[in-house]
Amino acid sequence: MTDLAHTTVLLEEAVDALVTNPLGVYVDGTFGRGGHTRRILAKLAPEGRVLAFDQDPQAVAAAAELSDPRFSIRHANFSDLAQLPPESVDGVLLDLGVSSPQIDSPERGFSFRFEGPLDMRMDPTRGPSVADWLAVASVREIAEVIRDYGEERFALPIAKAIVARRDSGQPVRTTTDLVGVVAGAVKTREAGQNPATRTFQALRIFINRELESLDAALAAALKVLRPGGRLVVIAFHSLEDRIVKRFIAAHARETVDRRLPFAPPKALPLKALGRVRPSEAEIQANPRARSAVMRVAEKVAT
Repeated sequence: MTDLAHTTVLLEEAVDALVTNPLGVYVDGTFGRGGHTRRILAKLAPEGRVLAFDQDPQAVAAAAELSDPRFSIRHANFSDLAQLPPESVDGVLLDLGVSSPQIDSPERGFSFRFEGPLDMRMDPTRGPSVADWLAVASVREIAEVIRDYGEERFALPIAKAIVARRDSGQPVRTTTDLVGVVAGAVKTREAGQNPATRTFQALRIFINRELESLDAALAAALKVLRPGGRLVVIAFHSLEDRIVKRFIAAHARETVDRRLPFAPPKALPLKALGRVRPSEAEIQANPRARSAVMRVAEKVAT
């Protein structure tokens, strides 16, 4: 299948916030199709470096087109940046959105808009697909995932409908199978939103362990950043953004030991630098940017 184009969200804003040293080493934790990486390289001197991560084999294959000696990529989840030496990089960028080639490829199973196998794995070479998991999970397990990761109030009826269909000998195996089951279980719909939206989001987040990986990646970024280095994270839904917001706040807020009220506050490893939303012009040009929230923090010497 011909590779599909991807429009990078908050491209200039993210790279301008990230790159403070043209001689530095930067991590693009989600290469995708390389939009952020290429812009970072354009701002770096010949001595600068970019190390990218991506767990999608198709993204890693696309990276072969980028023949720049300052660039390298690892086929790995961004949480694996914990393997880098402490205080070895000048910036970490995490773009948490699903790329357009993933969404728009029916065979990947990410979208309810296309008929395809119900897969949704970021790395299709590892682990069970969504269909595999739905074939064995209990009603309680399915309902908890859809409720916790999709914030779906009809999680239990959807889970019961999925298991009932499985028990009838027709397990949910395709995207359209799932859309049909959800449509029958969801009694009211949000205007302009497919009733399966929250269920698809929940199952994708769960099967890829996205929130656990984000927690690990944020902790790793704090370790590998040099003092003065920047952390830039672009989130596309509230669950991710809440994790990022709380992480930055927890490491940027002064804490006082109440048992020692006259002791100086503990040194803070991060300084919050702000929150950025896409402009109206960007949203008009790329509707998928609408929900994006970018947060920026800087590591400080402690």
